[in-house]
Amino acid sequence: MGGHMARNLLKKGYALTVYDVNKLAMTNLAEAGAKCAASVAEMSSNVEVVISMLPSNQHVLDVYTGKDGVLSAAKENALLIDSSTVDPSVDQSIASQARERNLRFIDSPVSGGVNAAENGTLTYMVGGSKTDFDHAKSILEATGSRIVHCGDVGMGQAAKLCNNMLLAISMIGTAEAFNLGQRLGLDAKVLVDIVNSSSGRCWSSELYNPVPGILPNVPSSKNYEGGFGTTLMAKDLGLAQSAATRTQTPIPLGSLAHQVYRAVIAQGYPNKDFSVVYQFCREVYIMHYIFLEYYNKINII
Repeated sequence: MGGHMARNLLKKGYALTVYDVNKLAMTNLAEAGAKCAASVAEMSSNVEVVISMLPSNQHVLDVYTGKDGVLSAAKENALLIDSSTVDPSVDQSIASQARERNLRFIDSPVSGGVNAAENGTLTYMVGGSKTDFDHAKSILEATGSRIVHCGDVGMGQAAKLCNNMLLAISMIGTAEAFNLGQRLGLDAKVLVDIVNSSSGRCWSSELYNPVPGILPNVPSSKNYEGGFGTTLMAKDLGLAQSAATRTQTPIPLGSLAHQVYRAVIAQGYPNKDFSVVYQFCREVYIMHYIFLEYYNKINII
């Protein structure tokens, strides 16, 4: 995601200094015109804007507040933009520390997946002051097609967690529906035509269908490679679960989706796109059938 975003910034003429623990990622961006830094501190020290795209709460905390992190090196009044998906409280804590150092901070998680990152059509959900949002908007428009101000710092993350919880639930529902249709003898291409012109239509069925061969340019038709990994989806659902517990909000389907994706990972798909839940549904059906066949052969005394 971050690599595609960086390339789009370069294409729009922005001077870019990059840092990543993955040296190959930096080499690829250097070939595209970016300058490589040797550390987070070096990357942050002489720039007007810092943008981060990281996997988890702890990664974000380490990069911003750790030794030689962004907060220790960024110059006064720099704008810090975190596009990771983390607990809202993480970015709120960093924003508070940033203000103490005369730095500005906004959270701006994204939606749209790897394809949107590559095409520059991401949706940004931004939390922060209106002034900082206005400053960031033109930069974010270099990599996104929709930039939405959600409120104060942390509200971008709140919007993202709600969105991803709904996405996980709808993807599981889509996978189950198409698995059932095929078990009943219905052609998946017939079913997709019906669903996408009926009340079951959703993003998961229309633009990111989990059935291989339905859409050519989505992970399901590429052995579920690329895209948004099941591990990251499980992480986001865990964040949603934590937020729901903290606010005493019931999310029965969200909680179930979290358990489903943890089971998908345990089944051996930690690095596959989250739409692989369709394959998981098919395998669970097969295992259930084998179990019943075996159970029915047992004579209970």
